[in-house]
Amino acid sequence: MTELELLEKTLTVFASMDAKEFTKSLPYWQLRTYRKGEFYNEYKNVCKHLGFIINGVFRTYHASTETGEEKNLLFFTDKQFLASYKSFLTQTPCNYYTESLVDSAILYIHIDDLNRLYASSHQWERFGRFIAELAFNEVMDHTEDMMFKTPEQRYQQLLERHPDIFNSVPLYHIASYLGIQGPSLSRIRKRISGK
Repeated sequence: MTELELLEKTLTVFASMDAKEFTKSLPYWQLRTYRKGEFYNEYKNVCKHLGFIINGVFRTYHASTETGEEKNLLFFTDKQFLASYKSFLTQTPCNYYTESLVDSAILYIHIDDLNRLYASSHQWERFGRFIAELAFNEVMDHTEDMMFKTPEQRYQQLLERHPDIFNSVPLYHIASYLGIQGPSLSRIRKRISGK
């Protein structure tokens, strides 16, 4: 399956998009590879592209200007849409970095081209609404998880959402995402593997 075929299949499931409408977008999608450590979007830049991850892992994080401490907010893996969502949706400077954690490949589309597609059909308009809802839900889920779930519950949920993440992401990034320290993550992993 080619990258565009994978994207088309995903859009069919995600937004009930038909082949005719998907074909309208073909001139706009571009393939790009990222090396480990390369940024998809940087702090204070406006996110101009929506990406679709063919393969790879990205993290969105905030770095304190005072201490340099990094806090991971979101992970994105295969077959997920990728953007610094608030920046992308509002076209304002981003408060975060989005970085590739492994060598990765994405298809991406520029906001101007996406707006042309939104104006061209209800199916693309619906896709845009679904992307906005997805972004909202991702952030709200993570916020609520941090408030209402135990670190062990957050860990198990991360395993369900991104089952292969432990094969490619250093544990300190996972601990940061879960809002805990490395030793706590080790204890959780030990407890769960002993069950």
